[in-house]
Amino acid sequence: MCSDIGYDEDKLKEECAIFGLSLNTDEAAGITYNGLLSLQHRGQEGAGIAVSNNRSIVCYKDSGLVSEVFGEGGLTSLPKGNTAVGHTRYSTKGNSSRENVGPFITEYLTGRIATAHNGNITNVKQFRDELKEHGIHFNATSDSEVISSLIAFHITMEKSSIQGVIKASDLLRGAFSFIIATSKNKLIAVRDPNGFRPLCIGKSAIGYAVSSESCALDTCGFEFVRDVLPGEVVVIRNGEIILEGVKLENKEENKGLCIFEYVYFARPDSVIDGLSVYNARYNMGVALAKEYPVEADVVCGVPDSGLDAAYGYSAQSGLPLVTGFVKNRYIGRSFIYPTQTQRDSVVLLKLNPLAASIKGKRIVLVDDSIVRGTTSQKIIKSLKNAGAKEVHMMISSPPFRFTCHYGTDIDSEENLIANKMSHDDICRKIGADSLGYISIDGLKAACSECFLPFCTTCFFGT
Repeated sequence: MCSDIGYDEDKLKEECAIFGLSLNTDEAAGITYNGLLSLQHRGQEGAGIAVSNNRSIVCYKDSGLVSEVFGEGGLTSLPKGNTAVGHTRYSTKGNSSRENVGPFITEYLTGRIATAHNGNITNVKQFRDELKEHGIHFNATSDSEVISSLIAFHITMEKSSIQGVIKASDLLRGAFSFIIATSKNKLIAVRDPNGFRPLCIGKSAIGYAVSSESCALDTCGFEFVRDVLPGEVVVIRNGEIILEGVKLENKEENKGLCIFEYVYFARPDSVIDGLSVYNARYNMGVALAKEYPVEADVVCGVPDSGLDAAYGYSAQSGLPLVTGFVKNRYIGRSFIYPTQTQRDSVVLLKLNPLAASIKGKRIVLVDDSIVRGTTSQKIIKSLKNAGAKEVHMMISSPPFRFTCHYGTDIDSEENLIANKMSHDDICRKIGADSLGYISIDGLKAACSECFLPFCTTCFFGT
């Protein structure tokens, strides 16, 4: 999904990933590393792991992919311990420097905490200013550092790590799923009252894991237990849950889980709040086929998040599904494009049309979104250059019209193509023969098995 190469410059960017462990063994660092590898799609700018061994907390973090950060001895620099939190970062607030990578370590009078956070706090400036008045210094520009310091402050005031976390969390507004490791081996998981960002719990014979997505539980050998509920605080120690069901208040009206978790952000093998991400995307394709039937020969999806919706469109329409692109999975972060001509052609390096399956065909092309339109234009042009007769673009989200205040990096409103052009003008701009956006009713119906309401602010502004 998100990467450093030009193909993705017009895509939404993921928020962050968090992963935490409380075990009855001292293998927390290695398993957390594996969990972060499974969550790499949510952020590629930096990664970090903090380990608690009941005496202290040691953290190692840096800019780069998980394998880059920990590949040259980073993992071996961490101590043995049974409690750990990990983080992969995509910057929505603050720059992408090492200082803004989580987890954040905060010391207070009687201990230390490590905090890994996914989301965006809308009242963070208030707390930054208040904590500065108490003599607290900040090294980063990230919301997460302020959260960690606010929690440590209230732990000191309440003389209890659990009560301090609850007190601080009740003050926060916006989107926050976070996991905290204390120097006394507590693992504390918190999800905001709206449930903007996903968070789930898994169990194995050696303890519990908490993760942004269930796919990381699967790959690390933990059985999915349940989602952390909106507004819930869960405390785990030495591989056993010692507190759950504590609820935060202050839910915002008309808000809920970010619906783009299903459209784009999450891996298809994850289950979020009762709904399989794969099933949601498949259902989006079914809805698109009902709303926009097209006289065409084949269906193909734009890798990766458009593929599952293409399956659904094919099944509903009866049109055969074909592979439209060969994806180069090995470019990573190494490709350099010093000239505009090279930047414009980078889409072919990442996604090369498979001429054998599309030449002379009328194609239904399924993708997850159009932000500025530049990527869609390049993809459609590449298909037609490879011999496609027609390209009918189907999008599994409604048009973006508003920026997001809760952690999704959407371009400024004046740059969003849906705010600058009519539907027909967008279709002409990207070079499609027709264009269909899923309706909001169709999108919500596709995700109806989710047991939470949705946040759709990016579509409607409320």
